[in-house]
Amino acid sequence: MLTNLDARLSPHAPAVLSIFRVVFALLFLCHATSHLFGWPMAEQQAPVGLWPYWYAGVIELVTGVLIGLGLFTRIAAFFASGTMAFAYFTQHLPMGPIPLADGGEAAVLYCFAFFLLVFTGGGAWAIDARRRTGATSATRTRG
Repeated sequence: MLTNLDARLSPHAPAVLSIFRVVFALLFLCHATSHLFGWPMAEQQAPVGLWPYWYAGVIELVTGVLIGLGLFTRIAAFFASGTMAFAYFTQHLPMGPIPLADGGEAAVLYCFAFFLLVFTGGGAWAIDARRRTGATSATRTRG
């Protein structure tokens, strides 16, 4: 029964990975726009140049756009994951070691979601996948 389920679901994994990537990127972009532009939560807006909040917003914006498009997904996800690890260790861990209790649960989830994308890539519906396919077909036509 489980083998049958694996066989039925496995072909869809690259597409579902792409959906996962896009959803996490869009949520991450909400954090970026809150830090940089005060939207959708004005109380999170950081003054320009305020360390680390404004700079985190810039990193979140750039990596969120790249991850959402699936362009340079692995490197963008690496930086996004590191940004969220930094956020957890500097902003939440000092308040206690349990993410649910110290308000750092979202930072940990983003950190590991992006860390997963470092190793899996962006999935079937990513610009990176198109670039690889284009490079492979161009090599075949030349060779």
